[in-house]
Amino acid sequence: MNWMRDPTAETSPLKRPRIKPPHSLEGLTIGLFDIGKTRSDEFLNQVEKRFAERGLKVRRYAKPTNAKVAPVEVMQKVATETDVVLIALSD
Repeated sequence: MNWMRDPTAETSPLKRPRIKPPHSLEGLTIGLFDIGKTRSDEFLNQVEKRFAERGLKVRRYAKPTNAKVAPVEVMQKVATETDVVLIALSD
């Protein structure tokens, strides 16, 4: 079985079974999540452009700063408004 680390709390990481990815992105809402690192918005702009060229629905989200955990309200929006999420890292 494939396992993934839950990135929500580094102080007490959990291991959860990996959710099987969708066969297609068609008809799904894709969340693009900017964690506030330098130039991650540039990366997400290019990803969004590519998805739009394929006619895929995209929603953008962002943390106010990379130094803090995303506000609960933002995470709730991501969880309720999207089917899959791509998180931009820049390191």
